[in-house]
Amino acid sequence: MHGEVKYPASFPHFDYVNPQAPKNGTLQLAVVSNGFDSFNPFVIRGVAAAGISTYLYDTLMEASADEPFSEYGLIAESLEVPEDRSYVIFNLREEARFQDGEPITAEDVAFSYRVLTTEGHPFYRNYYADVSEVTVEGPRRIRFDFGDTKNRELPLILGQMPILPAHYWQDRDFSGNGLNIPVGSGPYRIADYEAGRSVTYQRVEDYWAKDLGVRKGRFNFDEIRYEYFTDDTVALEAFKAGSFDFRQETSAKNWATAYTGQAFEEGKITKEAIEHHRPVGMQGFVYNTRRPVFADPKVREALAYAFDFEWANRNLFFNQYTRTDSYFENSELASSGLPEGRELEILEPFRDQLSPDVFTEDYAPPSTEGETTLRDNLRTALTLLREAGYHIQDRKMVHQETGKPLAFEILLFQKSFERVVLPFKKNLERLGIDVTVRLVDSNQYIQRVRNFDYDMITQVIPQSDSPGNEQREYWHSSTADVTGSRNYMGIEDPVVDELVNQVIQAPTREELVYRVRALDRVLLNGHYVIPHWHLTKDRVAYWNKLERPEVTPKNGVDINNWWITP
Repeated sequence: MHGEVKYPASFPHFDYVNPQAPKNGTLQLAVVSNGFDSFNPFVIRGVAAAGISTYLYDTLMEASADEPFSEYGLIAESLEVPEDRSYVIFNLREEARFQDGEPITAEDVAFSYRVLTTEGHPFYRNYYADVSEVTVEGPRRIRFDFGDTKNRELPLILGQMPILPAHYWQDRDFSGNGLNIPVGSGPYRIADYEAGRSVTYQRVEDYWAKDLGVRKGRFNFDEIRYEYFTDDTVALEAFKAGSFDFRQETSAKNWATAYTGQAFEEGKITKEAIEHHRPVGMQGFVYNTRRPVFADPKVREALAYAFDFEWANRNLFFNQYTRTDSYFENSELASSGLPEGRELEILEPFRDQLSPDVFTEDYAPPSTEGETTLRDNLRTALTLLREAGYHIQDRKMVHQETGKPLAFEILLFQKSFERVVLPFKKNLERLGIDVTVRLVDSNQYIQRVRNFDYDMITQVIPQSDSPGNEQREYWHSSTADVTGSRNYMGIEDPVVDELVNQVIQAPTREELVYRVRALDRVLLNGHYVIPHWHLTKDRVAYWNKLERPEVTPKNGVDINNWWITP
């Protein structure tokens, strides 16, 4: 994206793989979900099977996991980009093939672009919004012209595009293919499945790209089988009993208490917390500002004072976590202190449209560290709610003008999260706020989130080291009412829109950092989430038939670089 790439032309393999890794065996994995009903991960309809976009489809380029944002040729053998990045031409490899033996052509690339941006998930329309023209210049040569020449990221994000076979889809409904097994181009094909319960991928023996530098030492399992569990506790016990091989743990309580037993004592299962250096993004309680109850930022700010992270970390998480205070946590992109220098220059034109806090306060989520108590924080919340027009009436928080009580629902699909939510609910009730906690199955949760049918959810908003076009999907007003978009909060703010555009158009890495920090400040002071916590390690456990490379890239653990001991 900026500067020189790490790896030279025709490099033999990435530094974080074992090029001599044996290719054999079956990797058994678990998914905690209510199942799947689709083999098409690119549309908004249905729930796609786990792993399908990773294993079934190749892309034009492949990103390295030890650089902020660099890509190397996969389907594309070379590319041509002018200094101003106003277009990109991809030249495809002659040997590139779909799994049915048909060559991958420029027509397939053009078809993939068209079908993804017209019939695919709304994400693709936003991601590729600045492409103005697509021209097939030959059987293996395709050109993309860009309407906005300041969007320097476009050659790379087009490189991420999965390439679909036009000949397979020409007589099929892209939006409703269900469980018909598609033709892919990637290292695995679907070998078997049981609808909603399991799916097995089989390594393609004659995979066309297996000896390329971007693939050497990766995808080493003969088969990868996902089995679905509806309960995480059952899944954990199945792992300990040997029903599957690898588990990445998200529960601090499980990590501290559940990874014990004979298999651990005998060294048959290894438990590791492996450090990573990737941005962790933002996890938090997300407000749906489309709901009138959360339209006022004062209300949103007030409710954050009822969440006692320090108590939760101490009593629920065994002090494993650190509080999150940035949307770009664990990276140089995170804002801190007061804005100054170039960052202040970026924000200054919007001073009249922003809260004064953006310029005068170093954002920090409410805390009960030190001498501050929960009681103190609830008093602060009460003051803010009064400023927002609420008062206590018959022990309920009621709006003075409308007479409506302050009440909302928190939507969950993970039962384990109730232990976090219920103390929060109890604290809110002390303020006279009625909170309902609704637990639904994962499929219902997905559908409700896609349709913005919630008051508050818990959500993770991931980030990379090189934010760009995907920021439109998270924050831009153009996505606020698009079904299935990741603008979960419903943000519609002209300042945020302009800062997102500036991030996308950043000419240098240094300028990108300043612009992202400015965006971070505005989002934080909009009080769109109540920040949760983060961890800078991947907590993994695995049976000793698995081995991993000596080098872990900055992005952390990737099971697709591991192998099975012969």
